Amino acid sequence: MSKAGITVATADPPASAVRRLPRRRGVELALIVLAVLLSVYGYCAVGLARHGTLPPGAAGYGAGLGVLALLAHLAVRLRAPYADPLLLPIGVLLNGLGLVLIYRLDLETPGDRAAPAQLVWSTLGVALFILVVLLLRDHRVLQRYTYVCVVAALVLLTLPILFPAVNGARIWIRVAGFSIQPGEFAKVLLAVFFAAYLAANRSALAFTGRRVWRLQLPTGRVLGPIVAVWLVSVGVLILEHDLGTSLLFFGLFVVLLYVATGRTGWIAVGLLLAALGAVAVGRLEPHVHGRIETWLHPFASIEAGEGANQLAQSLFAFAEGGLLGTGLGLGHSVLIGFAVKSDFILATAGEELGLAGLSAVFLLYGLLVERGFRAGLDLREPFGRLLAVGLASLVALQVFVIAGGVTGLIPLTGMAMPFLAQGGSSVVTNWAIVALLLRVSDSARRQYDGQEPR
Repeated sequence: MSKAGITVATADPPASAVRRLPRRRGVELALIVLAVLLSVYGYCAVGLARHGTLPPGAAGYGAGLGVLALLAHLAVRLRAPYADPLLLPIGVLLNGLGLVLIYRLDLETPGDRAAPAQLVWSTLGVALFILVVLLLRDHRVLQRYTYVCVVAALVLLTLPILFPAVNGARIWIRVAGFSIQPGEFAKVLLAVFFAAYLAANRSALAFTGRRVWRLQLPTGRVLGPIVAVWLVSVGVLILEHDLGTSLLFFGLFVVLLYVATGRTGWIAVGLLLAALGAVAVGRLEPHVHGRIETWLHPFASIEAGEGANQLAQSLFAFAEGGLLGTGLGLGHSVLIGFAVKSDFILATAGEELGLAGLSAVFLLYGLLVERGFRAGLDLREPFGRLLAVGLASLVALQVFVIAGGVTGLIPLTGMAMPFLAQGGSSVVTNWAIVALLLRVSDSARRQYDGQEPR
């Protein structure tokens, strides 16, 4: 430092005096313990309500969930010590609540038990979570595999065409009693592709091309490849009658395009195209047209003397739940029918936990999405920012579409509620999403602590 012509040397502060960012792993562990205890409490409440005694497997259920959560926590503590402490506990609590709800519905359908299989899939999901956290030291590595991801995603989306339709949709691969839904894995791969491509071409997308009205349209050379991938994806899904996932991909495409360019005109264009597509598909596709008619007239089947349809039973379940719910194990949402453990599992939560419990579940989803957005906004590099926003948007869009469908806000599209609903592919994929969000949040906080990923 120079003062009055005299140079004064100032020494750097010792390393011990530099304040380090808190890692907050203890907070994460405490929240995980709370999440496991709440899940075990729900499991016991179901047994007490149905049989008047604690279910015989309560200790094993609690121990199994606790061990899985502890292993996941140790992986985070070892490889991602700066990661957000809320993401993993939220995943554990939502997954635990889903297992409780499926077990509760299994008691009404003894010939169709789904909880044991769901527990196995949850174990595989946590194992994948641990592998991602341990092996993926830096999320930027994924940017090297941009086109590998998109090719793999398109292959996964196309495979179900070769297999028989299930409930009117070709979205499953069934071999020797084993089934998976490839579209669940494809959505993560497409999120990586969209994030990588838009990050590499964000300047050209935002500042080149022709201006039409208030929207800057990029050149075909820049926008063409990503539009082509999106159109192929949606086209395949429409052929498979998987309109829920096609809507999800469309929403992901528009959100990331807006985030990459910063131009709100893309939101307006996206809403316009979505409305036009919905009208066209609703009129031309009989399966979708039937769902729209059910949405517009949910009680028409009752008036016709045919009994309540699934949407009507779902609305009855929400109404029966009231503010505080009937209590776990004391509802009648099983009357909904075959999709009560998948598409309509939220109706069970609404009936037995009430508006208060359902609001708490939505707050958990909202907090999961918010922490994902925050991790992306804290990053200085575009790929990680777009990846985090894309993954969090997948969860947000999926929750909105499913919750809107079962409550009668929008037509039902048929997807699995993240972590809650029966579906092995879904729960495994959602654990992968949480792992990637954790990795991004770890990188975001490391950059402010001078600890770049190695």
